Amino acid sequence: MFIRRIAVLALALSGAAPAAIAREAVDYPHIPEPMVFDMVRPMGARRGELEVNALALSPLSGQERALEWAPEIEYALADNFALEFELPFEGARLAELKMGLQGTIGTFDQGRIVHGVQFLGIYDRESGRTSQALLYMLGRRHSERLSTMSMVGVGDVRLGQSESDAGLLVNHSTFYDLGRDRIAGLEFNYKSSRDGGVALIPQFHAPLAPKVNVQVGAGVDRQRRERARPIGGVRLIKEF
Repeated sequence: MFIRRIAVLALALSGAAPAAIAREAVDYPHIPEPMVFDMVRPMGARRGELEVNALALSPLSGQERALEWAPEIEYALADNFALEFELPFEGARLAELKMGLQGTIGTFDQGRIVHGVQFLGIYDRESGRTSQALLYMLGRRHSERLSTMSMVGVGDVRLGQSESDAGLLVNHSTFYDLGRDRIAGLEFNYKSSRDGGVALIPQFHAPLAPKVNVQVGAGVDRQRRERARPIGGVRLIKEF
């Protein structure tokens, strides 16, 4: 049922995307993507763009050091409108089925700012519950080297759930271009609600080969009612 609903939503939005979201060719500012809170292709994606990537995260201390990893595929169905499918694992167990839709609305501030929206649909295989998240995205190119990406929205929303149970989602990342396609970044993630928490992850992005990039990072993560602990991660990206 969840997959059917998501498929219907994707078809409806993809049909509306060219009229509602797609615009004439625009020079969008280049804003890097955060390592942990992944985007569905960069803002201003062009029709036909295809990417596969996988993120792996693990605590670096404590008794529970379960590896969390997630392969995904991203495809731009139309200019400024992209779709992703993701399979989050906990160790060897497939924990969730996840789908994302992202639309770029346009630019302002003389082309220095780009903004859009992102929708996430998640099916938890253990509980059988579905949840959704909706975020507003705003990226700004401050200078030739400095840029930021901010995402704010509501997540973990379920049918019949009270507003007090839905969590606030915040991601803010600052990036500095080191040259030769190498980027230093600092990513901040926050989620309210009962299972929320906060994470701060410095990271480094670099090319490995033509159309192959890697993002590596290590920082601190603190979940609600738990102690802060170090966390490390890597994302490997292949574009086609």
